[in-house]
Amino acid sequence: MSKKVVLVWFRNDLRLHDNEVLSEAINKSDLIIPVYCFDPRYFTKDQFQHYRTGIKRGKFLLESVSYIKEQLQAMNSDLMVFVGKPEDLLPQLCSKYEVDEVYHHREVASRETQISESVESALWKNKINLRHFIGHTLYHKEDLPFPIKDIPDKFNIFRKKVEKESTVRPSISAPISIPSPQHLEETHLPSLEDLGYSSEDIEKWGSKEFEGGERFGIKKLKKLLDPNYTGNENFTLISPYIAIGSLSPIYVYHEMNTSNLSQNKKRFERLTSMLLWRDYFRFMLKKYPNVFFKLNGLDSEHLNPEHIEDGAVINWEKGTTGDQEIDDNIRTLIETGNITYAERRLLSKYFTQETGSNWLFGASFFEEHLLDFAPATTYGFWSHMAGVGTSQKENSCSDWQELAKRLLVSKS
Repeated sequence: MSKKVVLVWFRNDLRLHDNEVLSEAINKSDLIIPVYCFDPRYFTKDQFQHYRTGIKRGKFLLESVSYIKEQLQAMNSDLMVFVGKPEDLLPQLCSKYEVDEVYHHREVASRETQISESVESALWKNKINLRHFIGHTLYHKEDLPFPIKDIPDKFNIFRKKVEKESTVRPSISAPISIPSPQHLEETHLPSLEDLGYSSEDIEKWGSKEFEGGERFGIKKLKKLLDPNYTGNENFTLISPYIAIGSLSPIYVYHEMNTSNLSQNKKRFERLTSMLLWRDYFRFMLKKYPNVFFKLNGLDSEHLNPEHIEDGAVINWEKGTTGDQEIDDNIRTLIETGNITYAERRLLSKYFTQETGSNWLFGASFFEEHLLDFAPATTYGFWSHMAGVGTSQKENSCSDWQELAKRLLVSKS
């Protein structure tokens, strides 16, 4: 009897804990081929000449992939790593290792879904099935109290119904062994140069406050859940690990509920809210495909500027506007890849109210520099700051001067 071989295509799920793809592959197959592809499309520049993956997130990604590769090697398996388009690489690997099926976590943004469709089409030429899993949200799509097409647009209604009528699934334990062929092809992580970064980019990549990898994500989570934690980062202390998949939102939720964080009701509530906003943005992008990447959202009558005011946006992205709070936060974002959501609101509101420019430029700038960039979350956030988000109430926001005053008070 022949053995069933499953190729696990890792994407934004770089963890062993609560990984349904890996768990199902172990349960349903005899041999597992773990693979990660550094897709060159993510290391180019976009229409605004911003990197789709800035140097800091590139480094963070390399560290995260390296860590899970080491973990798999410790279980007599390995993570095969390649630079190239998955629709080119995966069929070749399937042929080489006589793979029966490919498992992966489904994404929702248009670029990611198009890549999945290309992979699916390429695999099917050899009659190999691409099996999709849904593992990026706190609440599973199948457990929602409504179908995707009927999800309430208003965030608060969405939240109340979900919290009242749905439950969060248990977190899946990390595997203790992974059956893989004894002689998987030996592969090595690419360098930053291999991914297309220049020596100048690498030399100036700046401070390193976050180390990539599942272990470090869990360590940051424990720090955040300590009732004595006094930092102001809250969700952004762990969001880079959630975005890249080194932390599962389900795991975070259950750790929150078994920790002493309930002693700090305000922080517990804020963290829960951010997890639910992540879900909301992803489900809205499923309900309204590509909506957060449209200049005017669902409102054809709302006319946001399409053009770019060069002088204004250059000052904004370089942190030379002349306003100290704005400039300090831009520089912190560039240097660290991470700022709080209060600081993100301030920067985005300043951009939409003062530069007279296409807000997608600002979102693109965040895409380059944020460690925790995720298409639905980042562009969903910006669309609401630009007044064209799907939750109407959240399209209204204080002007940037008022936000700056509040931020100064919170820091004092």
